[in-house]
Amino acid sequence: MKITIIYDNTAFKENLMADWGFACLVEAGRRRILFDTGAKGEILLANMKKLEIDPESIDSVFISHDHWDHTGGLEAFLDVRQVPVYVPLSFKSSPPAGNIVTVTGPISIERDIFSTGELNDIEQSLAVLTEKGVVTIVGCAHSEVRNILKTTLKFGGNYALIGGLHGFDEFDHIRELSIICPTHCTQHIERIKELYPDQYTPGGAGQVIRL
Repeated sequence: MKITIIYDNTAFKENLMADWGFACLVEAGRRRILFDTGAKGEILLANMKKLEIDPESIDSVFISHDHWDHTGGLEAFLDVRQVPVYVPLSFKSSPPAGNIVTVTGPISIERDIFSTGELNDIEQSLAVLTEKGVVTIVGCAHSEVRNILKTTLKFGGNYALIGGLHGFDEFDHIRELSIICPTHCTQHIERIKELYPDQYTPGGAGQVIRL
């Protein structure tokens, strides 16, 4: 499994553009899923080009929640590539095209790839079952990390957490994770790094996490 951060508040690679928002490419088995689309389509597509990610290679889009900094690039992407778009029930935006799949409860998207379903009426997260355990990708964790990780336990033991964690400060809930990559809106990155230096992995556009 491989996760490439395409869009983030910071740039891990100097040649990429940083901007408020989040998007990453999740490669699991033969599937390539674009998780969220950042705030601006031009930045999303430009960073994809620099990372040598061909939009035509994407199988589907997974939208965590209906906030502009996660959906802003969706229209531009769909203008290039038409694929199924998995959205939570609270998603109200109307993209100009695309096969919209509305998600309510936990579902299997592909073999070993799952949605938590919409939690707390706002956000879904993506869970991928690997040989090491479940890798969970979140947009902003508005539905609270403890709820997300409790839900992903249905798919297997929790191994990694990647994405925006907003104001999350219940640090004991991530103690047992092997990989923690806080990105985007996470307010307490330095505290997480201080508490869990061995599990911590920096984010930023261009970061590649192999599991």
